Amino acid sequence: MLIVQLSDTHLAGPGQKTFGVAAMAENLARCVEHINRLQPQPAWVLHTGDVTSDGRVEEAQRAAEILSRLDAPLAVVPGNHDRRNTLAAAFGPQICPRDAHGFIQHDITLPGLRLLGLDTVAAEGPGGAFDPRRAAWLDARLREAPHTPTVLFMHHPPARLGVIETDVDGFEGADLLAEVLSGHPQVFRILAGHIHLSSFAEWQSRTISTAPSTGMRLYLDLTLSLSRYILDEPAYHLHLAVPEKPALVTHTVRVLADEPLHPFAPET
Repeated sequence: MLIVQLSDTHLAGPGQKTFGVAAMAENLARCVEHINRLQPQPAWVLHTGDVTSDGRVEEAQRAAEILSRLDAPLAVVPGNHDRRNTLAAAFGPQICPRDAHGFIQHDITLPGLRLLGLDTVAAEGPGGAFDPRRAAWLDARLREAPHTPTVLFMHHPPARLGVIETDVDGFEGADLLAEVLSGHPQVFRILAGHIHLSSFAEWQSRTISTAPSTGMRLYLDLTLSLSRYILDEPAYHLHLAVPEKPALVTHTVRVLADEPLHPFAPET
């Protein structure tokens, strides 16, 4: 079973490039075409936030139109560049369901696997947040199926990953998230975005993986002094679910304009 993770698409308004230089709408369209050609087809496509560049209605509508071309079902959680109201209006309640407190959160059940989407957007600032309201929602969902292997997907990684976006921006409530998860060993992976890089880290005896952006790759400055991006080919994460372990095997897929195949040995 395949699960695709898109992240940090940062779409600008119609006819515009993001920050005037990044062709993110075209990149997203290329990703959609690439995903639709996958064999087998993914069970779900997860978008882990920063769908838009500035949270504007026209940006969300542009993203929704492009992503509507996917053949697989789609689930979206918000990032710090998004606004919940505009995402919910553009995508509708199936793709952006809201809980009793207005958070966009997901509960997806697959054969032998559960996907829970968390809204980690803070009231202010670019960092992540997890408060008692979100903790109550997550704890209740996890208590419903304590023996089902579970993956969380969210925008902000709750650990320090050596970049400004995690180590400086922070994640308010990471300790609370850890406390909730301490009682639920069925959660074995956390999928995140936010840092515009493919990375892996161990946190609370679980693996966190972050997906690349679809064209704005973070310049990796481990001195925590520079936050800039590099224009790059679009990419996404492809997760192969192995329920019997449970495990996810994760591949970074680059969407190149030309991908010729070559044999490892001369053809005879």
